[in-house]
Amino acid sequence: MRSVVAMLWALALLVGLKQSSSTAIISIDLSSKNLSVVPGDLPSSAEYVDLSLNHIRLLRSGDFENTTRLRFLNLSWNGLEKIDQLVFSGTPLLEDMDLSHNSLQNLSHQPYLFNMRNLQGLNLAFNMFFNMRLGEEFRTLATLQRLAIGGNNIQLDDFKSITGVKLQTLTLCLEIGTTYVAGSLDHVRAKRLQIVLSKGKILGTLYGLLGDALLLFHELELTGLTGGYNNIVKQLIKGEIHTSHFHLTDILIQWHDLTDFVNAVLQANIPQLTITDMALLKLPFNDTYVSNTSAVKSITLRRATVKSFFFSQTAVYNFFINMPVVSMAVLETPIIHMTCPMSQSPLRQLDFSNCAMADTIFSRVEGEHILECETFGQLNQLFLRGNNLKDFQVLSTRVQYMTSLEYLDLSLNYLIHDSQAECAWPPSLIHVNLSSNRLTHSVFSCLPRGTKVLDLQNNQVSVVPQGPFLRLDSLAILDLSSNRLRDLPVCGGFPTLTTLLLNDNSLHAPSVTNLNSCPKLEFLDVSHNPYTCTCELRSFRSLGTKSQQKNGQTRIHLLSWPVGYRCSYPDALRNSTLKDFWIPEVSCNVGLLAVTILGPAFIIIIAVTTICHRLDVPWYMSMIWQWAMVKYRAKSNNDRLQDMLGVEFHAFVSYSQQDAEWVNDTLLPNLQGPAGGGLHICHHGESFLPGKTILENIMHCVEKSWRCVFVLSSHFVKSDWCNYELYFASQQHLSWGSDRVVLLLLEPVPQYLIPSKFHQLKLLMSKHTYLEWPQEKAKHRLFWANLRAALQEDLRNAPPARQLDVDDVTTSTPSCQRSTATAY
Repeated sequence: MRSVVAMLWALALLVGLKQSSSTAIISIDLSSKNLSVVPGDLPSSAEYVDLSLNHIRLLRSGDFENTTRLRFLNLSWNGLEKIDQLVFSGTPLLEDMDLSHNSLQNLSHQPYLFNMRNLQGLNLAFNMFFNMRLGEEFRTLATLQRLAIGGNNIQLDDFKSITGVKLQTLTLCLEIGTTYVAGSLDHVRAKRLQIVLSKGKILGTLYGLLGDALLLFHELELTGLTGGYNNIVKQLIKGEIHTSHFHLTDILIQWHDLTDFVNAVLQANIPQLTITDMALLKLPFNDTYVSNTSAVKSITLRRATVKSFFFSQTAVYNFFINMPVVSMAVLETPIIHMTCPMSQSPLRQLDFSNCAMADTIFSRVEGEHILECETFGQLNQLFLRGNNLKDFQVLSTRVQYMTSLEYLDLSLNYLIHDSQAECAWPPSLIHVNLSSNRLTHSVFSCLPRGTKVLDLQNNQVSVVPQGPFLRLDSLAILDLSSNRLRDLPVCGGFPTLTTLLLNDNSLHAPSVTNLNSCPKLEFLDVSHNPYTCTCELRSFRSLGTKSQQKNGQTRIHLLSWPVGYRCSYPDALRNSTLKDFWIPEVSCNVGLLAVTILGPAFIIIIAVTTICHRLDVPWYMSMIWQWAMVKYRAKSNNDRLQDMLGVEFHAFVSYSQQDAEWVNDTLLPNLQGPAGGGLHICHHGESFLPGKTILENIMHCVEKSWRCVFVLSSHFVKSDWCNYELYFASQQHLSWGSDRVVLLLLEPVPQYLIPSKFHQLKLLMSKHTYLEWPQEKAKHRLFWANLRAALQEDLRNAPPARQLDVDDVTTSTPSCQRSTATAY
């Protein structure tokens, strides 16, 4: 029993510890260290010091002079006999102290309490106090809230010194033989009285104590009872009662004592009854009478166990379920079934959390039929959290006749839904808690249509289905946290949804466009998801940024932004917040990226083209290309020596007589002689032999020349002789190769101006690259270089020409040493 009290007091200390500070407590645990004195090296920062279970018999002045921040001190189980008056003068912040299970004497003389003006909890139980008379030092404990004491006698005026102290809890630890004088508790101003019985029975000597307790205190707790329940029943029936909450804790009781006690409480004016840690003996085989009227509003049974092996479970269930109370809870008790009330029950709240209830709850079997319970017409709230429930559709039939049911808690079960049968929920149901089950998306086909609040967190939902079967027109709050969703759901079936919770799912890049289907959505929580911080996430990040702004243009407030939203990919951005993540628009917009890249490229191309056009770069490139091709062909011609047989001139120039001035004044001077590179050019003024026909001279010059240069102009295409020369040259072209003909365009000659008889010229111009005479003088130098390169050839290595007979045309006359030309 003493260990129970110690545990309760430790719990009170921990509660006070949690409530009194929001920062970390510096705790020093020196319990069970075989200490005989308080260590002198306690750190000054210590706030909680545990010195219990040692051998400290004396507290001396200065033992705690360094621990100025001490708030909680445990000195229980030490055999402590004496405490110096000044020992706590250096601990002004001390709030809770446990001095229980020691050898202190004379409760009326504890002078060290004068220095503990901030004390809130004091445990002096189980010492060697004969009387419970409190000394004047207790009067100074104005902030005291919890006081635990013990003694053998309780006399009048024992508590007079704490009349002005408003306690929350007064604990009286009573030994066997303790006497009580009626009225001794009149001076106590406490909300709750806890009576701990070491021997477990309320004897006749304590009968007056129980009567005063029921009269003076709002809450009364009896701990450790094992008998004497008849005395309690008598007091409940006869005495005046002001207690509003009666507790029985850690009791051992027989069934008939329990039922007598409960019926007595039902008839007494006590609104609440709580029984915790109850062991039941001699349970019944038949139904037990239960009062049909009651002033009790609430009955709670927590952690009840049975010590009997043979009894009627139905009789036990019937006794509790037929109690005429508004609220009943059976918690943390391994019951697997609960029967249906025999008549319409006044219950409005029913709680079977953390039991072992099965799907058969409230139903009964008659023959081959299962009968559902129809006597919970007033039930408003039903809690079935933490049981062994499995079939979601079956449970809908169990509660279908609870026509007033609004709140249903089925969390922490094993629920699944794979049935094709229709669900039969009561239409009044508006709040459903289905968290921590095994439900998938199929559950949406079996939900109460009037649901306003739906909790589906910690299930296996991967998608919110759409369709005519899913229509929850009243749904305002939907919690899908800790599921398997990969994207934001579409709210087509939830037109009134205002709050959507999706934290701890598998969303990588939520589709913000899906929120357009949620016209009334105000609060959205998508925190703690594995976000992929790429372009797809930009619109969602924008939503978070806008929701944070006071004058944001979005109606949706993103909860837990920004600290709850972090990147999981790529690795370079892992754990960085979405608020700090940014990708430029140009990197994500393909059109903008194309414009950004192609726009400048197009401008550069236009600029380069314009510059090239102005600087005649194409023409220069054309000239360089032609020069390169000439060099290439000259290098790759393996039969050059054979082709040079009989060749005496580098070129035969064919032109119109109207272009003779340009040929004589410009062309020939830049090709012949040292200035022109020493080229031998056939010119009709020097090379045509008298007595020969023009055609014979033309054929002779073409055959004896390495190249044929045709000066093309509008006059050229009008000359028949020019056509003949072109014809003979084209024949040579077929036998010698395409590089023997050189076209020199003196002026532009459109195709439509070329007569049809010049078909050879059209063919050559379509296939040959020709040289254009540039009008700009700056280009002349490159033009002559290209032309010379096209005509240049080493004629010195050519074999000697054969002697012409009488019919041959002699080409070795002095007039042909330099040039031969034909003009018409």
